[in-house]
Parts: sequence; structure tokens; C-alpha cells
Amino acid sequence: MNDRKSGFRNLIVYQKAFCLAMDLYKVSKQFPTDELYSLTSQIRRSSRSVCSNIGEGYRKRLYEAHFVSKMSDADMENSETQVWLDFAFECKYITEEIYLDYQTRSQEVGRLLNSMMQNPTKFK
Repeated sequence: MNDRKSGFRNLIVYQKAFCLAMDLYKVSKQFPTDELYSLTSQIRRSSRSVCSNIGEGYRKRLYEAHFVSKMSDADMENSETQVWLDFAFECKYITEEIYLDYQTRSQEVGRLLNSMMQNPTKFK
């Protein structure tokens, strides 16, 4: 991915969200098959949606309200990912170490998104 970094791919928040989504994809491969159409697909979808909303919002950064709205959508999806992590941990599909690491990383993504929403003019 490093050779394709341009535009939104240069954003630290995108890079962190993308790495987290990929790690969630890998760990979710180990979830039980009966979770395939619920927890597995939901955690993959929400974590990937963080990235797609960042990309979409970045392309609309000249329109402050739209940019903030898309970063808010990304933040919402990030929060949903945290909920699915709670379920994965409580169902014993992931270890406490993985849970704490992924939650911490997700919270960092949330802080970065909130900073972007509060300072949209930095991205014009």
C-alpha cells in the first residue's frame, strides 16, 4: 500500500483505520462459522466503512459541512466497530490482549476523526 499513498491515503487517521480494519479481518477469520452473517460480517463492514467514509469525505473537503458530515459518519462506524469488539470479547472469540489493543487503536482513530471535525479548514 505504501506506493499508492496519496490524498486521503496520506492521512494518519486513514492509515491507522485501514490497518485496524485489516487486523480485524484477519482475526475475524477465526470466528465461528455461525457468526459469519452476523458478528463477522458486521465487524468487517463497520471497520471498512470508517476508511471509505474518510476517503469520500476527503474528496469533498472543499465543502466544509459535507467533510464534517463524512468524518462524523466515519466516527459513527468506528463506534460501531467498538461495540462489535465488545461482543467478540464477551463471546470469547478474541483474547483480552487483542481486545484492549484493538479498542485502544479504535479510540485513537476516534480522537483523530474528532480533531478533523473540529478543524475542517486544515484539510482544504
